[in-house]
Amino acid sequence: MILEVGNLDGIFVLILGIMFGPAILLALIGATYQKNNKKTAKNFFILAAVYVIISLGICGSMLA
Repeated sequence: MILEVGNLDGIFVLILGIMFGPAILLALIGATYQKNNKKTAKNFFILAAVYVIISLGICGSMLA
């Protein structure tokens, strides 16, 4: 069987969503906690930064 590859824009968008989606969500959660609990907000911002660094390494290597 031969598989034909068509338009792969959807896969590219899915990979970008996996790369940046959770990091944006963590950053938004950190922004909501910033007024009330600065330590919790800082932890969420650090988690978002670490997630972006790791996802750019893993997903970026898959895209290359």
